[in-house]
Amino acid sequence: MSAPACSTASPSSRCRRCPPSPPRANNRPKPGEQPAKAGRPRRASSTYVRQGTACLLAAFEPGTGQRLVEVSARRTGADYCRFLQRLAAHYPQAEKIVLVQDNLNTHTDAVFYQHLPAAQARALAARFELHYTPKNASWLNMVELELSAIARRCLHQRIPTLDELTAHVAACVAERNAVRATVKWQFTLEKARVKLDRHYQKIRATNLPD
Repeated sequence: MSAPACSTASPSSRCRRCPPSPPRANNRPKPGEQPAKAGRPRRASSTYVRQGTACLLAAFEPGTGQRLVEVSARRTGADYCRFLQRLAAHYPQAEKIVLVQDNLNTHTDAVFYQHLPAAQARALAARFELHYTPKNASWLNMVELELSAIARRCLHQRIPTLDELTAHVAACVAERNAVRATVKWQFTLEKARVKLDRHYQKIRATNLPD
């Protein structure tokens, strides 16, 4: 039994809004500013302070409409290793998990051996069959659409802390898992052969016998 899934890591900013600056007592405009006009509401600008960034590690199974998403402060090899351990535990009955992912330098089973004992790393690597999207073509990974949906639902706002971000993402993921929200993939094999024909030609050329 195998479990097909798509995986990626996506950055997210954490920000805190600052209150608008109070109006000056004399209400005189700065040099170059236009004076306020009678009958118009006062306008004030606001800004925000960047609190740092976070990363969403995500795996998505299109066939069942289930996703596994983790908020992480970073996206290092150790974070990738930890997330794939969690993903493997999510499919205890699967002999092989077929995973489509992009070409981020940490997305390799070599990092397992950097962060786990050799036997444990070997066992984890054996659980996965890894496939990679072409460089500059991560849009071919369905999980990118899932991350876009999560971003529209809960990442459009300024979220100041990692705990709040985790709570927002967890609520969104639970809701989408409950309704088994999935992707209607329209980039068919026929369309791929037309759009990516020049890449296929390069592959054919490199595979020709000398």
